[in-house]
Amino acid sequence: MAYMQRNIDKRLDPALLVEHTKSIITVLYNYYHEAPQHSAPYSVARYARGRDYHPVIREKLNILGKWINATFGTVNFRVFTDSAPVLEKVWAQESGLGWIGKNTCLIHPKMGSWFFIGEIFCDLELAVDLPMENRCGTCTRCLDACPTGALVAPGKLDARKCIAYLTIEHKGAIAPGMETQFNGSIFGCDICQQVCPWNRFAKPHQEPQFETLPIIARLEEKGLALLDRATFKNDFRNTSLERCGYEGLTRNIQYVNQKITK
Repeated sequence: MAYMQRNIDKRLDPALLVEHTKSIITVLYNYYHEAPQHSAPYSVARYARGRDYHPVIREKLNILGKWINATFGTVNFRVFTDSAPVLEKVWAQESGLGWIGKNTCLIHPKMGSWFFIGEIFCDLELAVDLPMENRCGTCTRCLDACPTGALVAPGKLDARKCIAYLTIEHKGAIAPGMETQFNGSIFGCDICQQVCPWNRFAKPHQEPQFETLPIIARLEEKGLALLDRATFKNDFRNTSLERCGYEGLTRNIQYVNQKITK
């Protein structure tokens, strides 16, 4: 994750990323799915079960930006969602949309944490919202539930142990002996969110593009029996699973298979 060390100045000063920025408008967009009603051997994180969220969120933000222009006159703006050196969770917390929990996710007291974060950087002067206080209290369910011990302390994540990082961004082999801890995950991990008490308030999303794609459900059932390079290229286009690539996804399935066959 060396990219996290780049452009630190732009992360800390939004005006260096988008000139003349005076305000950051932060939004949350729900992607919560209720748990799949099947006992498939493999699992895909809930955020990745539908279409790739990046173009969906950008489209929504651009619509909002155009409305701002129509309402307030010409406003220069640029939209982001997990696509540039932006401190998304920090700006969301500063905007009063939640707090960064012990599992490092942004948590909203009435929505939980199953949402994407998006931003509009603009040169419009807006009133400042107040940050929200942290309400995790003494709860340590996320730390206790993490099967690989990736949450080494409240709010501190060791990516080298994180199932989400290992199955999505990590290149090459995964350390042997960890297959018993992956719980069938072949793309991402939801455990630290599943156990969070605040997520009892989560409600299913209303975005058709985030509905579980049939190809995702079949992948969870069939694994390598479904997957070949052509299938991956054609059927997983415009999904988040493109991020780990064909080699990464097959590696993840083979890794989980080691536990299944034991």
